[in-house]
Amino acid sequence: MDRLSNTVRPYAWGSTTAIPELLGIAATGEPQAEMWMGAHPGAPSRVTRDDEERPLSDVIAADPVRELGAAAVETFGPRLPFLLKILAAGAPLSLQVHPNLAQAQEGYAAEESAGVPIDAPHRNYKDANHKPELICALTPFDGLCGFRAPLEAAELLAALDVDSLKPYVDLLHAHPEEAALREVLTALLSADPNEMAATAGEAASACDRLGGSYAPYAQIAHHFPGDPGVIAAMLLNHVQLQPGEALFLGAGVPHAYLSGLGVEIMANSDNVLRCGLTPKHVDVPELLRIVRFEASDPGILRPEASPSGEELYDTPTDEFRLSRYVLAAGASPSDLTAATPQILLCTSGTVRAGELTLAPGRSAFIPAGEKAEVSGAGTVFRATVVV
Repeated sequence: MDRLSNTVRPYAWGSTTAIPELLGIAATGEPQAEMWMGAHPGAPSRVTRDDEERPLSDVIAADPVRELGAAAVETFGPRLPFLLKILAAGAPLSLQVHPNLAQAQEGYAAEESAGVPIDAPHRNYKDANHKPELICALTPFDGLCGFRAPLEAAELLAALDVDSLKPYVDLLHAHPEEAALREVLTALLSADPNEMAATAGEAASACDRLGGSYAPYAQIAHHFPGDPGVIAAMLLNHVQLQPGEALFLGAGVPHAYLSGLGVEIMANSDNVLRCGLTPKHVDVPELLRIVRFEASDPGILRPEASPSGEELYDTPTDEFRLSRYVLAAGASPSDLTAATPQILLCTSGTVRAGELTLAPGRSAFIPAGEKAEVSGAGTVFRATVVV
């Protein structure tokens, strides 16, 4: 197996302290948002083979069957189909949705045909893949996930007592669920920017005054004053995860992470359509085509334990499979040998993986079929695929 050397992405919303504290290194004062583990071309992990450090993407490309296994290559092609991250939110991320596979393929083909540069700021589809994802909390973690019931959202907005919000409250009362949510989100994103900025400002002041369940929205407004996403966020379920709990985000489900440290895994894609809380491009017509306008329970996931000691976060996607092992000192090693590629990530204690010792924040890549045992006293996450 290979120890991974990983890149930390300094996005503006990142925490300045969470990732350095996990890694046991000094903070630089700059935001450190995501540490990527995998073979994504944007920031592939690096491994040492034959005394030479090389991108994991190059190692896999040189011999996909050896590194990934024949079954994974046949199912997903000659690339690692998932990206594992440590995510540290010090400020809210953009309110966003991801397309399903058919929508991604259609959207990518259309933009390619139209000659839209892949790095154009108004480009929606960077690849032809979907992006289901799972976030598992390492610390208390706040987020937004899925629509509230329209009447619940109406009650939340009405309590702000902002005159310019009353038409949205009326819409939420007047229509069936899907139509109500669609009409309100469309109206929010299509409103005059100056009028919406004033409405969002009044709403923010009311949230500050009311506190309690309104506090998260006041904090969002602090970071994004005047953004229509401040109001759109109140249409969504507010979720607070405790360490070890997780959320699965499927296609079309609007969501945003607000604060906390977690382990995130996703299909290897960059496709994001934004609804707000961002200075980046918002393509309203395409967004409305992708969003699933249905109220839903966020569905907090807790790991399912097996006799082997593996605790699995069960999801409906095959591109990734995330589980964890909470290891006790002196216990027999756990055998993780599999016919699929794996990444191991230590998040607490000290874990022995084969010949490698992993401290918190350190990770390893295990090629398909390679013998893999873990032991020690700590927690290790295991990322692989389903074939």
